[in-house]
Amino acid sequence: MMAQLQQDKEKLNLAPKKFNMWIFLFTSFMFFMALTSGFIVYTGAGKGHELNFKIPDIFIASTAVIILSSGTMYMASKAAKGLQFAKQRMFLLLTIALGIAFFALQVYGWYIMAIKMQIYFANPNASRSFVYVFTGMHLLHIFAGLVLLLNNLRKSNGKTPQVKNLYSMEMSSLFWHFVDIVWIYLYVFLLLNQH
Repeated sequence: MMAQLQQDKEKLNLAPKKFNMWIFLFTSFMFFMALTSGFIVYTGAGKGHELNFKIPDIFIASTAVIILSSGTMYMASKAAKGLQFAKQRMFLLLTIALGIAFFALQVYGWYIMAIKMQIYFANPNASRSFVYVFTGMHLLHIFAGLVLLLNNLRKSNGKTPQVKNLYSMEMSSLFWHFVDIVWIYLYVFLLLNQH
């Protein structure tokens, strides 16, 4: 009875934090919408403001990697709910590895743009600078997601109270799936505006 009361109390204490996560996701969503709106306004201003280059193909690979990471994150959450801590850790490690791979592929995309395509951040055509801003701001979110996942990995030892483990997994899953969806949106948006 006391253990149940303690779990109920912990759930109540975690509820405001969940609300804060939703607020953060909403503001991040609005931020990316504002960036893409700024891009649309700039490129619609006239000739010479278009993107006028093909988005590097490496971003296709990074998109596949981040979609796959959503699957491994789902499996980690499912394992946590089933008290399968070894599986939870395994899928969290896979998600972290895929997140790092995504990060590396994005940075390699910058290398291709800057070195091979001679498209720099400081560019008279600001629409090209937007590509760096879109991807850079998204990578900041990926970095934050990786920090959350590492925290989940620490809590998946079976010694953390299950209510806290599940809460942590739920928050990280929300955030990770959000950054996955944002990247898919940004990538499709850039593909549609590349010429």
